[in-house]
Amino acid sequence: MEPTKQTLLVGGLLVDVYSHPTSRPSSTDPIHALFFLHGRFGSAQESYVVNIIKAIFDESYGPGIGWGERGRKILSPLPLNHGSRLVDQKRNLAWSEDPAKNNDQHAVDMYTIQTGTAEDVSFIIDHLPSFLYPSGERTIAEWGICGVSLGGHSTWIALSREPRLTLGIPIIGCPDYTKLISQRARSSGIPFSPPYFPDSFKTYIETHDPAQLPYRAKDTSNPFLGKKVLVLSGKEDKLVPWVASAEFVDGLEVGEGGVKRVVVEEGAGHECTSGMRKEAGLFVRKWLSGAGL
Repeated sequence: MEPTKQTLLVGGLLVDVYSHPTSRPSSTDPIHALFFLHGRFGSAQESYVVNIIKAIFDESYGPGIGWGERGRKILSPLPLNHGSRLVDQKRNLAWSEDPAKNNDQHAVDMYTIQTGTAEDVSFIIDHLPSFLYPSGERTIAEWGICGVSLGGHSTWIALSREPRLTLGIPIIGCPDYTKLISQRARSSGIPFSPPYFPDSFKTYIETHDPAQLPYRAKDTSNPFLGKKVLVLSGKEDKLVPWVASAEFVDGLEVGEGGVKRVVVEEGAGHECTSGMRKEAGLFVRKWLSGAGL
């Protein structure tokens, strides 16, 4: 069955809110809310976005998880400079030998979109309940996040910054921006220096990027401790190669209360495959059921 959708305007930001068609509007049980962030050049209206959201609902809704016990919403806000928020399409482009397709500011543009979108997630967590349940009809008990490609990068950043997110599913995303973008710069013949990489930009990354945080620590200094993380990547991905993420993911510590599951799919490139969609849905299902992941 197709999920139902309503679009809310939260402080000027459009948020598509998807519900399972068998949900009970009159229920007062708490809700689990999952963000879904699409990729660069994507649109919240594209069929692949709806297909992924539908797959997550299909896999996560079944025996053992009554809707009244674990109601859920999937939230799809627009990333910066996409959809109705588009200001300049060229700023979404990468480096290219074709002047018409080249964006010299690719490194800065892509990261600022990622971080801005992650900040939007916190903003929505702050204010969505007031728009979704203005009379306090229901409460949102737990928040999760899932994203593909650019949305996967933002998922890592949001997980590292927003303590209210307890589950994260980065799909073909990377938590180490320096490794990812320096490799892309080398292959494009771009020097890892100003003006392509301003010193102030490098300083920001060295201070705030997930890979620069104490992600290996077993104490509260680690922002990932206690979180449930499913990493989905393609082994043949050339745009976001697994090698850029491997060291971080291998060393990531989530503690006894957390979960880390990693699937690097053989033969998959930069794509969200049917296998990845199924893995994501099953992970969400276990999150909702309260069962061990």
